[in-house]
Parts: sequence; C-alpha cells; structure tokens
Amino acid sequence: MVGYNPHLSEVTGSPGVVEHRSQARQGRPMRVRHGWRVLVCAVLAAASCAPLAAQDAAKTERELRKIRAELREIGQERRKLEGQRGEAAVGLRRIDERLGRSSRELAETEAALQRERQALAELQAQRTAMGRDLDVRRQRLGALLRGSYALGNHAPLKLLLAQDRVGDAQRALAYYRYAQRDHARQIEEIGQGLRALETTEAEIAARTATLVALQEQQKQRTTSLARDRRERASAARQIEQQYADRQEREKALGQDARSLERLLANLRAAARRAEAERKAAEQRAAREAAAQQGTRGGGTKTPPRVAASAPAPKVGGLGWPASGDLLARYGGKLPDGRTSSGVLIGASAGAPVTAVADGTVVFSEWMTGYGLILIIDHGNGYMSLYAHNESLLRDAGDRVKRGDAVARVGSSGGHGRPALYFELRRNGQPVDPTTWLQRR
Repeated sequence: MVGYNPHLSEVTGSPGVVEHRSQARQGRPMRVRHGWRVLVCAVLAAASCAPLAAQDAAKTERELRKIRAELREIGQERRKLEGQRGEAAVGLRRIDERLGRSSRELAETEAALQRERQALAELQAQRTAMGRDLDVRRQRLGALLRGSYALGNHAPLKLLLAQDRVGDAQRALAYYRYAQRDHARQIEEIGQGLRALETTEAEIAARTATLVALQEQQKQRTTSLARDRRERASAARQIEQQYADRQEREKALGQDARSLERLLANLRAAARRAEAERKAAEQRAAREAAAQQGTRGGGTKTPPRVAASAPAPKVGGLGWPASGDLLARYGGKLPDGRTSSGVLIGASAGAPVTAVADGTVVFSEWMTGYGLILIIDHGNGYMSLYAHNESLLRDAGDRVKRGDAVARVGSSGGHGRPALYFELRRNGQPVDPTTWLQRR
C-alpha cells in the first residue's frame, strides 16, 4: 500500500524527495525519486502564502528537472530492456526449435529401438521353432542310426535278404539310403539356419545396444534443453516484469512531471499576481500618503482601505468531511505504520466527501501517494486536504460552501480499503483536525 506523508510541509535542500527501492537491472536496487511531496508542499505554500510563490516555483522547477532527468534514465533502461526482450525471445525460439528437434529424434530412436526389439523377438521365436524341429530331426536320424546299428555292419545286405522279392528289397534299400541322406541334409540345413539366426541376433543385439546408448544420450540432451528452456523462460519473464515496471514507473513519472508543470505555471502566475498586488498596494499607499500630506493641518484624514478577508475557521466549528469509523487519529499510526498528520476515516466506497468549510479548490487531480486528491483553501492560512478518493467532483478554482460534496470515498493511490485521508493545515503546518471538527 502506498502510504501517507506525515511531513507535507517539510522542505529541505532536496525538496520533496522520497526514496523508494525498485528492482533494477541485474537485481540491483534503483533509487527512485518522487515529486509528490514537493507538489503538495508547493500547492499548500503557494495557496496559503502568495509572497513565497516565486521561491516555491524555483523549488518546483528543480524537482521538475530531477523528474525529467529520471524520466530520461528510465527511458534509456526501458529501451535497453526492449533489446533484451528481443534477444530473450530469439533465444527462446532457438531453444524451442532445438528442443523440438531433440524430442523428435528421441521419438524416432525409441521407435527404431522398438522395431529392433520386435525383430529380435521374432528371430528368437524362429530360433526356438527351428530348435524344436532340429530336435525332431535328430530324434528321427537317431532312430535310423539305432536301427542300422541293430542290423549290424551289413545292414543293406540284411535289408535285401529280408525281402521276398528282389524289387521290394531294392526299394527298401533305396529308401533306407535316401532317409539317411535326407535326415543328414535337414540336420545340416537346420544347423546353418541356426547359425544364421545367431549371427542376425548378434547384429540386432549390437544395433539395439547402440540405440539404447543413443536413446540415453538423447534423453540427457532433451532433459538439458528442457532445463535450459525453463531457465531462459524464467529470465525472459524477469525481463518482461522489469520492462513492465519501467513502463509503469515512466508513466507515473510522466504524470508527476505534468502535475509539476501545471503547478509551476500556477506558481508563476501566483508570483506575478502577488507582485502586481504588491505594486498596487505600494501605489495605493503612496497615493494615500500624498492625500494625507495635502490635507494635513485641518483636513479630514481618509482611512486606508483594508482588504476584506475570509473569517478564520472556529475551533470545533468545522463539519466532518465523511461519515464513518475513525481508523487513525492525528499522531497515530496509519495502516502502513507511518505517523498520521491527519485522520483516516473508514467509509463505504462512493460515499460523499464534503467540504468542512467555505473555500476555493486549489488542487484537484491524481497524485502519487495520495491517489485522487483535492485541496481547499479556506483563507487566513487554513487549508484542508482530502485524499484517496474514488472520484473528484470539483475542479481547481471552484468555490465551495461548507457541506458541498467535493469528492467520493475510494481507495485510489494504492490504499487497501475505502477510506478518506483528511488533513487540516494552518500556515502550511498540520494541526489536529479533531480539535477543529464538531464533536460526533
């Protein structure tokens, strides 16, 4: 929450300077100057004491130069951040492209690895089937060999003699020999197939191992790129936030500069009016002195004119500016922990804010630290200040009567809840408003 300034009348060698810290480039704190203190001080001083307007104009002009210098500095920082934003965007685009390629390559490697594993599984299934077939062939060949062994060394002759007819005997012998050769051939083919399967399995296993290693490398690269991407995105968000902060600060400083420019014009006009009034008063005094000199010795003296002035407010005679609970008294603690130079009145948003006495509105616009603020000059050095309004109903120069609605309660300027901050000043110095306001 933007707080209140408990020392609005304080003018030092660096008038109206309030230091705030905001995050600057590379995490370094940046000293930021605000012109709202000198702005309020100058308004109060100029309205309550016109002869000091020229001096206040000089102070305001110095503060305006400071704000313009800071505006240039903030503008340079913002333009530099614009370049960094562009570089960050390009960097993010490049790493997004690299991350996309890496993710695609990883997906392709995983698909290839899946195909190799499937092929290896199929080869292993073929090898198992061929192994079973080889076992069957071996069993059959073994049976033939055992039969041949049972017949002895003259198995072919015994087969011939065992047949009744010569043709049958020849056929039996041919079949016997064919069966032996065929079983031997099948066993050889199965053996060759198994050896080929083993070679293919070894090749697939080697390719699988290579793909597994490649997959691991790609996973590591993708993880590294994703981490780099998160870091770059975080840095880009920080740059974006810094850029937004500079834009917001530049906008606020621009508003302060415009307010100070308007105030400076008013102060210079007030100085000119004060000088004109001083010269006119001197001329009137000279004329009256001449007239008195001419009538000396018996003539009637003409009393000098006395400028009419507004009656001073009476203690306990001012009306309250808003209805509501008293959240902070004069000299007490405000919600932000600062000492109050006025009173804080809690009220509903949009509730009317009324003038505590007759007077002229001398300031009515938004100001850093106060939000929408209105200041009324009641004459004889008395002024009242109404801050954090939702809206302002009167403009500078308007005449108001006691009880006239001049604003509506709000929370502008960063205040947390709807409330009216009210100050009463005499000759530029804050006074306890509760001693001047009617008892509630």
